[in-house]
Amino acid sequence: MKKIKLGHSDLQVSEVALGCMRMDKLTVGEAAKVLNSASESGINFYDHADIYGGGESEKKFSKALKQTDIKREDIILQSKTGIRSGFYDFSKVHLMESVEGILNRLETDYLDVLLLHRPDALVEPEEVAEAFDELHRSGKVRQFGVSNHSPYQIELLKKHLNQNIVANQLQLSIMHSGMIDAGVQVNTKDSHSIDHDRAILDYCRLNDITIQPWSPVQGQNGVFLNNDKHPELNDKLKELADKYDTNPDALAIAWLLRHPAQMQVILGTMNPDRVANYSSASAVSLEREDWYAIYRAAGNPLP
Repeated sequence: MKKIKLGHSDLQVSEVALGCMRMDKLTVGEAAKVLNSASESGINFYDHADIYGGGESEKKFSKALKQTDIKREDIILQSKTGIRSGFYDFSKVHLMESVEGILNRLETDYLDVLLLHRPDALVEPEEVAEAFDELHRSGKVRQFGVSNHSPYQIELLKKHLNQNIVANQLQLSIMHSGMIDAGVQVNTKDSHSIDHDRAILDYCRLNDITIQPWSPVQGQNGVFLNNDKHPELNDKLKELADKYDTNPDALAIAWLLRHPAQMQVILGTMNPDRVANYSSASAVSLEREDWYAIYRAAGNPLP
C-alpha cells in the first residue's frame, strides 16, 4: 500500500482508507474481520463520524479493535462532526461536546484528524477557531479538515484558524465526476461544463489539501460495478482489468488514485474480501489513455 502525506501535516497515510459508516450493522466479531482485512491490505487510516449509526459505529470499532493485534499508535483515526438532527452546528459548544463523545466512543485520548462534516450556513468562523485552538492545545485533536466544503467556505475558515486544513472529503467516483468534468469542459456549452463544485479540485491542489473521495464506486444508480445500467463502463473495466492483471473493483479505485492530486480514497464496504480487492488498487498505475478510456466509457464526452 502506497503512503501519501496528508495535506500540510506530518501524517503518512495509506492512499486507501476504510470508512466505518456501516460498522454499526456488524457484530463485533464481523467488524474485527473487516479491520484485520484492512490492516493486512496496508490500510492504516480509519474514517468515522459522530452520526454514523448514531454513534454506534464508533463504539463497534473500539470493541472490534480490541479483538485484533492492531495497536492504536500504529493507526490514524479521523472523525467528523457538525451534522445534527435536521440542522448543522459548528458552534463551539457543539464541537467541544461532540469531540468528547467521539473520544469516549472510540476509547482513545486523541483524534489524529477532525473534519467539519457539512457546511453550516450559520457558521461563525471565530467560534470554530476557538474550538480548534482548545482541542489542539489539549492534545485531543492533532489535525483538522473539512468535508463537502467549497473554496470560499474554506477561505472563510482559514481567515481565523491557526491550524492548517489538511483534508476535504468530497463525493467523487467514475460516475460522479463533476469536479473533473467541469475542468475538462472549460469554455464549452456542454452540460458537463456546469461547475457545481466551484473549482474545488484545483483549489485543493493549489493549497495542498488532500481530497478524500467518498462513495468511490457509487453513481446515481447506486453501485456502478456489475450494474447492467452501465454496460459500456463495466465492459471497459473488465477489458482493462485483464490488461493490468487486476479486477474491475480495484480498477475503479485505481482510476481515482491515478489522478495527480494524490487523493486518499475512503472505502465504504464492510466486506473483508472487497476491502482487500479495492485496496489492491494501490499497486495499479493506469496509463493516461486508459484513464481517459474509462472516463469516456462512463458517458463523459471530450470536447
